[in-house]
Amino acid sequence: MDRKELIDAIVAKYEAMGQNPDTYLSGLLHAEPITYWDYIQVDALLGLQIQRTQLPDEMVFIMYHQINELLFKMILWEIDQVSHDDAITTEKFTKHLSRISRYFDMLSNSFTIMGDGMDVDQYMKFRDTLTPASGFQSAQYRMVEFASTELINLIDYRVRKTINRDTPYEYAMANLYWQAAGVDHKTGEKSALLKNFEERYTDEFIAFMKEYNTINLWTKFKTLPKEDQQDIELINAMRHYDHTVNVKWVMHHFGAAKKYLTKGEDVAEATGGSEWQKYMHPRYQRRIFFPELWSEEELENWGVTNLEDHETVDQVDSLPLFKV
Repeated sequence: MDRKELIDAIVAKYEAMGQNPDTYLSGLLHAEPITYWDYIQVDALLGLQIQRTQLPDEMVFIMYHQINELLFKMILWEIDQVSHDDAITTEKFTKHLSRISRYFDMLSNSFTIMGDGMDVDQYMKFRDTLTPASGFQSAQYRMVEFASTELINLIDYRVRKTINRDTPYEYAMANLYWQAAGVDHKTGEKSALLKNFEERYTDEFIAFMKEYNTINLWTKFKTLPKEDQQDIELINAMRHYDHTVNVKWVMHHFGAAKKYLTKGEDVAEATGGSEWQKYMHPRYQRRIFFPELWSEEELENWGVTNLEDHETVDQVDSLPLFKV
């Protein structure tokens, strides 16, 4: 496109909008060129790290979790492009799942930054200033879960039989798997961690659940044409994402927590008071986004034999979704 064609295209664009193109061209004439620091908002970004103590390693802790939240936003951005595409192809579905998995690979592999990047004695001091806050309260991570699978797969497995498609969202919310981690196991009362979280996000979560009820990744996959559902590359992308989020990332997180919260036979509580050893380990909560894309043996041994890796499949016969 030469200069005349470019100007003609600009004029046509703004005239189609009912706008005067000369005004926009005049604005362009007087506007300052964009700079990297303004575009990325570097000053604002670097001003978001507010410590509660003077301990140097608290800065590592803050920045690490802020980076996590940025990655969660990137993941939700990719999921949105799958969920809201009414004519999605297997190629596009696979492309975005691969991007999401790479972001979670970054999250999984980054735990050494926190795990090896903070002195234990410093952490054990500044963590007391964080009570009752906890990474448990990452709303974006909960939204990633809601957008990835059907609510039944996020319900505490002990009460799943009481849930169906007609169950009120409020009841489902009250029985999500992570609710147990927010209850004081000694008194049975909700902790301040959970009360604060629910007060801040319950309405937002329920609205999000409703939005993704029929367009979450798992439901979206099952509405594809049958031949598309059997696309091996897409199936393996789904399985990789499921394992990366619900086993690999969780176990890296578990390992980092174990380093800081255990000393000999003594086990410290998480800052929010959760029983973190059971809450975090995949063999206890059995969070599985796409259960019918795993064989019966894989499901039975979830969080036991697949802690390091999972198998790729080259045929669909052994997967429950495709059994006649």
